[in-house]
Amino acid sequence: MSQAPLVLVDGSSYLYRAFHALPPLTTSRGMPTGAVKGVLNMLKSLRRQYPDSPFAVVFDAKGGTFRDELFAEYKANRPSMPDELRVQVEPLHAAVRALGLPLLCVEGVEADDVIGTLARQAAGEQRDVVISTGDKDMAQLVCPHVTLVNTMTGSVYDEGGVKEKFGVGPELIIDYLALMGDKVDNIPGVPGVGEKTALGLLVGLGGGLDVIYANLDKVPALPIRGAKSLPAKLEEHRDMAYLSYQLATIKIDVALNIRTDELYPGEPDSVALAELYGELEFKSWLDELLRQDKALAARTLAPAGDLFAEAAGESAGEAAEPTQVSVEDYQLILEQAQLDDWLVKLEQAELIAFDCETTSLDAQQAQLVGLSFAVRPGEAAYVPLAHSYMGVPPQLDRDAVLRALKPILEDPAKIKVGQHAKYDINVLANASTPITVRGVAFDTMLESYVLDSTATRHDMDSLALKYLNHSTVRFEDIAGKGAKQLTFDRIPLEQAGPYAAEDADVTLRLHQELWGRLQAVPSLAKVLREIEMPLVPVLARIERNGALVDARLLGQQSLELGEKLVELERQAFAIAGEEFNLASPKQLGVILYEKLGYPVLSKTAKGQPSTAEAVLAELAEQDYELPKLLMQYRSLSKLKSTYTDRLPEQINPRTGRIHTSYHQAVAATGRLSSSDPNLQNIPIRTAEGRRIRQAFVAPSGYRLMAADYSQIELRIMAHLARDEGLLEAFRNDRDVHRATAAEVFGVALDEVTADQRRKAKAINFGLIYGMSAFGLARQIDVERKEAQAYIDRYFARYPGVLAYMERTRTQAAEQGYVETVFGRRLYLPEIRAQNQALRKGAERAAINAPMQGSAADIIKRAMIAVDVWLQDSGIDARILLQVHDELVLEVREDLVEQVAEQLKTLMGAAAELAVPLLVEVGVGANWDEAH
Repeated sequence: MSQAPLVLVDGSSYLYRAFHALPPLTTSRGMPTGAVKGVLNMLKSLRRQYPDSPFAVVFDAKGGTFRDELFAEYKANRPSMPDELRVQVEPLHAAVRALGLPLLCVEGVEADDVIGTLARQAAGEQRDVVISTGDKDMAQLVCPHVTLVNTMTGSVYDEGGVKEKFGVGPELIIDYLALMGDKVDNIPGVPGVGEKTALGLLVGLGGGLDVIYANLDKVPALPIRGAKSLPAKLEEHRDMAYLSYQLATIKIDVALNIRTDELYPGEPDSVALAELYGELEFKSWLDELLRQDKALAARTLAPAGDLFAEAAGESAGEAAEPTQVSVEDYQLILEQAQLDDWLVKLEQAELIAFDCETTSLDAQQAQLVGLSFAVRPGEAAYVPLAHSYMGVPPQLDRDAVLRALKPILEDPAKIKVGQHAKYDINVLANASTPITVRGVAFDTMLESYVLDSTATRHDMDSLALKYLNHSTVRFEDIAGKGAKQLTFDRIPLEQAGPYAAEDADVTLRLHQELWGRLQAVPSLAKVLREIEMPLVPVLARIERNGALVDARLLGQQSLELGEKLVELERQAFAIAGEEFNLASPKQLGVILYEKLGYPVLSKTAKGQPSTAEAVLAELAEQDYELPKLLMQYRSLSKLKSTYTDRLPEQINPRTGRIHTSYHQAVAATGRLSSSDPNLQNIPIRTAEGRRIRQAFVAPSGYRLMAADYSQIELRIMAHLARDEGLLEAFRNDRDVHRATAAEVFGVALDEVTADQRRKAKAINFGLIYGMSAFGLARQIDVERKEAQAYIDRYFARYPGVLAYMERTRTQAAEQGYVETVFGRRLYLPEIRAQNQALRKGAERAAINAPMQGSAADIIKRAMIAVDVWLQDSGIDARILLQVHDELVLEVREDLVEQVAEQLKTLMGAAAELAVPLLVEVGVGANWDEAH
């Protein structure tokens, strides 16, 4: 039986190659991790490929080597290691050791020399060796027992492979490098001798340097360009050639005092790996590790901290207290006596974590199946109420349990925490015994989101993995996947009980961890307490209110859109001269680029001409007929499929209304988003889009009211920049776009043309979003130089804006984040990136986020204030929708004036800025009329 080969990994080579070849990756705190992940991926792959092999990962040691003594300029041309790579070295070494892999760093020599020595030692013992590297120098080590593999390219080189790749066999690789030199390592070689000349000499004379220098008289006859002058050049640089030979030679006699049989990997250190994966935010690997090692999952693990802050040149600060994830006391409540005991526990608890198990993710359709609670870490229970399958044990009566829980859940003094509690609030409000949940002071999803909106996804499984190093039982683990997935009421209680109880338990543990972190930053704790948490019941109420739509009108619109699409398709066929599938990128590419000969502006990752929307838009701007038509076709097709066809299907049969879901923890800047359906992206610039809004109607005796902030982000810009020109325009209630046009174009206010105002509007909004002169030029259809002149003139007239932008970039780079007016933070991990495109993108985000985030905070504060007034006054009006800077209400006809005045007052008072907040209110029989 043959021995498994010795595997030797050139760790230093792969570290550099992974850093330069792979996309940049950083943790939520800005710690670069891409090179670490790339190398570990490669090592894991090699271990799977050679599971029984001895294995060593070899890195260059710090300090000089014998080659530096031979040649002082050795590797002098190589740039110093980038900071983004340097901070990854120690984490990588730690991870390699934690994986149980032997790691070698030998002072005075390079990784190549250690690998060469081990390879020759093993080959001498008739053992095969696999060297994993990307460096061509290693080709000199190839022999009958030594093979090179490059896992990044998939290349494998034996003796024949080396000759095919380089033109010479392994025995002449050193001579090859000595002649042509190596710019990367600053091996000088012979000046004027490149790859082709070196090969011509080696192959033509049939030997290395000794043979060449013994036969210089034969060189002029070789079929090499400039052969006649070569002998003199070679003779002149003979010493340099032999020095280069020494520098390029990999040592195979390093005193290592280690044998091959000592290189078998040991068992991985699961605890160390879990800490590393948590710190480096390798979530899928951490999850896999915890799922494989149940004992590890039950251990006490510290939350992810700053293990490598020192390597990154930062202070780690105080480590967080370890979060216990060990002792579990989960109960399944099937008897009244058990419930009575837990009712006492809930009454006495300082904080209650609660969670609903249901039949659907749609809170308006979901049926309550059970409830889980936790009162302290590890102490949780599940009360099943509606499980239904063959052999299910008897359960307590659902309505009786809800009546017993109602006083506790409705008591505002009983402090509660949930994970995405809005969903549970709506489920319980719609239950057979309705419960109006009060006292929800914390929500772990929102705690995570406010702490750092971009650090992670904010679902419970992701948060448990990130902050508790705990792998939760997933729904798919107990319910299956795909079409055969069970609803929760069909899941056996022996599985459902621990799953549900864990939800409540982990929610409580997460709150303890996250709230502690938030309290360390008072401004963030205030955002949670005063904005996000008070908004939860408001959004829950809005979702339950729903919006009335005219399904008949939508159906008519669908028919009309269908007819328009057929006509557009007919026109497209006429232009193309043949029929084709307008939705097929392949067929469209053939028509656009092969048949019609349009210019190729961009290609796909596979090298095919792109038919993406941005490309079609650019072609349309260049007056190409078919792209214009296709853009129109795609726009109408999307309206039809997303809205006019779909909205009638989304009417809830119980309420007769459409109920969107609002998401607080998605957009990085704090803005709300909506889904199922998404009512925030209905286009209003086209007649077809506005007609969809016409289908949102008021019931008999009511009117729809739309209240919208006017130019709120520009007002926030004026507040933040404190620019006197902008402040004066807003304080005097001027048309700010007209005022900007007057300043930029140097004309009187009353002489500004419509075109000048349009351009000024593009400048005002474009600068908020970091638009370049090139982008502005395209938008307002002028030359780039003219657009740059407009921007320069704008900053000259509004110097406070330029100062704000420069100040914000500097602060963002220093702090790593920016803040809204109310203290919400947006972290920018790429603000210090060496990659200019990434850094510039982060700088644009740094300028825009305080404005967009402040606008989001203001509309949220307004929603809270308006809802409080509606609830306290009992007035017959309700909020139906929130769309960006707009609120849509349903108001009884005789109360329209009263509600409109109060809306202006409450929304205008949502923030104290250096300029007034202007609120515009419209009223109509439908949303389009009101807007």
